[in-house]
Amino acid sequence: MKILAFATTAAITLAACSPSNDNTRTDSASTSQPAAASTGTSDAPLTGAGATFPYPIYSKWFSDYAAKTGVKINYQSIGSGGGIRQLSEQTVDFGASDAPMSDDEMASAKGGPVQHIPTVLGAVCITYNLPEVKQTLNITGDLIGDIFLGKVTKWNDPRIAALNKGVPLPNRDIVVVHRSDGSGTSYVFTDYLTTVSAGWKGGPGKGKDVKWPVGLGGKGNEGVTGQVKQTPGAIGYVELAYARQNKLPTAAVRNAAGKFVEPSIDAVTAAAAGVVQKLPPSSDYRISIVNAPGADAYPISSFTWILLYKTQPNAAKGKALLDFLHWALHDGEQLASSLDYAPMPALLVARLDTTLATIRVGATP
Repeated sequence: MKILAFATTAAITLAACSPSNDNTRTDSASTSQPAAASTGTSDAPLTGAGATFPYPIYSKWFSDYAAKTGVKINYQSIGSGGGIRQLSEQTVDFGASDAPMSDDEMASAKGGPVQHIPTVLGAVCITYNLPEVKQTLNITGDLIGDIFLGKVTKWNDPRIAALNKGVPLPNRDIVVVHRSDGSGTSYVFTDYLTTVSAGWKGGPGKGKDVKWPVGLGGKGNEGVTGQVKQTPGAIGYVELAYARQNKLPTAAVRNAAGKFVEPSIDAVTAAAAGVVQKLPPSSDYRISIVNAPGADAYPISSFTWILLYKTQPNAAKGKALLDFLHWALHDGEQLASSLDYAPMPALLVARLDTTLATIRVGATP
């Protein structure tokens, strides 16, 4: 049952992501120890670290996979930047990120060439705390940019009112909330803003960690969600599952076709529809789908990736990781919709099976 499954995952997420455990977050199937380097023993659990964006579904996957196979996966939900760093330093078996690694990051990874494996699709939604407003708010990319630049500071600003005729907007200060850590969610959000806002493109720009002109910082999607939830007048950006879990409203964002679209699984799927068909055979899957064309596309959509080395010196762990990824892409994908993620298109899964077959197990870079 969708509600029960999500409630279970939400409870795991909140317990694992409490402030006292920021640096040792694990899933329900793992030990309480922080991730460590591979030991070479076949019974050692797999270790991973990175994105908070997919944590609700990864937590469920790791729990279900451990119950099915006995293979434990110890995952630290520390943000995409942390996941890339730990993979690059070879202190985990895999990383996770909502931002594809840059060429420089790829070149500096100590374990050799890195493979990006998209796992699910998600939406970065604009969420807010306005108890007085019962209707879904409409908002545009350039307006979001100006709010986060500190240029629009009141909820009853004429530009917001013009998009929401008849909605009683309060004369309340806007409190911007953003990520305080290196974040793939921030990367997706700022990638979108750079695409639609000239002011943002010429200012903070795109990145996992940018210089925010205004606002309060929160660590992880759960940190931003918590700040918005407890701060009347707040606005922030979080992965859709976190907003729904906390019963926060989400704005309808104007897409490239000029239509206001609310974040949903179907709208995220629509954003990815044309992209997958056009992927060249040589794609490394480091692709952006923000502001995608199509009347039904939600404009702040993204893949999220698991990162692994193309050569796996530890044969036992390498095989265990590939077995898990195959299970995730086939059996795990069936859980995506119930947790507010869009599953991988079948065409892309077939291509990823071929990609996984190229990973060299028991080899050195």
